[in-house]
Amino acid sequence: MTNARPEQVKSLFNYCRLIGRRFVLAHVHQRGEIIEVATFRAHHDKGKAGDGVTENGRIVRDNVYGTLDEDALRRDFTINALYYDISDFSIIDYANGLADLQAGIIRLIGDPMVRYQEDPVRMLRAARFAAKLGFTIEPETAELIPQLSGLLANIPPARLFEEVQKLFLSGHATESFIQLQHFNLFKQLFPYTEACLNNPIARAFVEQMLRNTDERIREKKPVMPAFLLAAFLWPALLPNLPQKSAKGINQQEVWIDAFQRLLAKQQKYVAIPRRISVLIQEIWRLQLRFTQSRRGKKKCLRILQHPRFRAGYDFLLLRAQAGETDLADEVAWWTNFLENHPVADLLTSTAAIFSEKKRSQRRKRKYQNKKKQKKS
Repeated sequence: MTNARPEQVKSLFNYCRLIGRRFVLAHVHQRGEIIEVATFRAHHDKGKAGDGVTENGRIVRDNVYGTLDEDALRRDFTINALYYDISDFSIIDYANGLADLQAGIIRLIGDPMVRYQEDPVRMLRAARFAAKLGFTIEPETAELIPQLSGLLANIPPARLFEEVQKLFLSGHATESFIQLQHFNLFKQLFPYTEACLNNPIARAFVEQMLRNTDERIREKKPVMPAFLLAAFLWPALLPNLPQKSAKGINQQEVWIDAFQRLLAKQQKYVAIPRRISVLIQEIWRLQLRFTQSRRGKKKCLRILQHPRFRAGYDFLLLRAQAGETDLADEVAWWTNFLENHPVADLLTSTAAIFSEKKRSQRRKRKYQNKKKQKKS
């Protein structure tokens, strides 16, 4: 952190980009890494609605600059108000954060009501830190969360998408889910899923997916945000999917219509980028293809070449694991097909390589377009 303004930081480095509107940061690019530089902030004028503050006290732009002392007191939790002074290698502690860090306590700085109204995402951060660090949320910090959880409706859904990734794709998804449910926060993010969780199969499905996600991260395997979100929304989608085809009705079109209606409703709470919603729908559509196509070898081989085949197959296994009915035969057939067909491994690996090649080409085009824009 520094007392230099973001514009001053940018002027010092050739490869520096300013990001954010609510909270402007400088991203300095050095040797393939990004160094995030923040400027010391100060509190907005108390009780005054105006530039950056809404009438209910929520801060929508946090670019009031200040000193180190002022920055410490506007931070959310005491454990986040610790500074390391490189001049003498000492820790500067303005809010008794070191004691809370050693005791494993998450405590808000200031009045919890005011601090949550300033930024309701602090409730999610409290739950995330508790899940990630195994800390206890201090009673005064915790007791208002269920009461104020509805304030998350005022947060832009795109920002909540970023918070969802931090909560569930950092290796502590299971504990994050427990914390969010305890504080009535999960309902604010995924209300349609929450409404299904009294169903034991739906709950088992979500909980198993979270355990699998944590295990993959521990094993340093890749995880897909699309798979996570497809699984979160599946319990809400399943009741709207016809289980048997009706005469004169295209079952695939009915499924796609159900996909799009649910995703459109979910966007109001957590905004899912189009690039990810497309992948979600591919995983879901494969569930129908698995049951429709296994009678014909040519169709099965075409499915094996699908770039999302492995994600779709893992999703099918997860459904069966959770106890969805009439899936045991499908899982057994596809597993046997994969294990015994001579070209199965070749096709699935080729599909993965093709998918990675397409991503690499997209990244290259994006980089070239940026260079052209810079020159112009």
